[in-house]
Amino acid sequence: MIVVTGAAGFIGSCMVRKLNDEGHTDILIVDEFSHEEKNRNLEGKQYSESVHRDDFPAWLRQEHQPVKAIFHIGARTDTTEKDWNIFQKLNLDYSKTLWEWCAANNIPLIYASSAATYGRGECGYDDRHDIVGRLHPLNPYGESKNRFDQWALQQPTAPPSWYGLKFFNVYGPNEYHKGRMASVIFHTVRQIKATGGMKLFRSHRPDYEDGQQSRDFVYVKDVVEVMYWLFRRLPESGLYNLGTGKARSFLDLATNTFRAMGLAPNISFIDTPEDIRDTYQYFTEANMSKLRKAGYEKEFYSLEEGIEDYVKNYLMEEKAY
Repeated sequence: MIVVTGAAGFIGSCMVRKLNDEGHTDILIVDEFSHEEKNRNLEGKQYSESVHRDDFPAWLRQEHQPVKAIFHIGARTDTTEKDWNIFQKLNLDYSKTLWEWCAANNIPLIYASSAATYGRGECGYDDRHDIVGRLHPLNPYGESKNRFDQWALQQPTAPPSWYGLKFFNVYGPNEYHKGRMASVIFHTVRQIKATGGMKLFRSHRPDYEDGQQSRDFVYVKDVVEVMYWLFRRLPESGLYNLGTGKARSFLDLATNTFRAMGLAPNISFIDTPEDIRDTYQYFTEANMSKLRKAGYEKEFYSLEEGIEDYVKNYLMEEKAY
């Protein structure tokens, strides 16, 4: 049996789809299951059992089929959330419980960290272990992810193979439920359908022109491909960046979304909301050398390829993956 937490969510549901495509159906899915739009992501997927996230720690203590691995994707991911107690419970304490169980039972653990741990990039975007204690995330979400990474690196006992994946800007199908936290591609398509145009955030820094704020955008199909490869190959344990290694601007992203819809770009700019303005990352770019040295050779979707697949095959008809 393979366990996927956050299984009804964006990346988690895509991971279930990947496992199904690889012939795995004995899957335990873990989530809250109270969000109708999220549960849509599970339609057509095969799994053997579902457990509410609050009941999962107790499930681990019971007699059950042998677990081959845990993909721990579930977390509180809202970068605007200010209540630290929520992050302490869901992103730290919950993850520690799974880590300790995997260590005690000799089970591989693949968990979601985040590029939000890098903050403004003062230490670069290298997935080296020696810089984790010097990183300065810009919001409580990033802080919670970095604190767990630090905790994991300090543990005297660990799962036999473990991977903390620093997801960069993931986009793709099954994010319909994410609201404000959905990708700019998702919001661009929605805005174009509603108004014929797209409004991007204006730059509030003199060293960046409007729309030239850049991120490492990675397609969710690449993300689950890497996670499955780690599960199958079990290279050296540790923290790994998961991006493309190439930063692209939000203007590129919006322009390519218009093109995928067969439209000429119609882009304007608005002020970045004040509640995120001071913590807004203007640039991220993953150093992907560690994953490549570990043996991962597959090429990533380019931004153009990923947007075209996402827009034409999913967003235009609001299909799930």
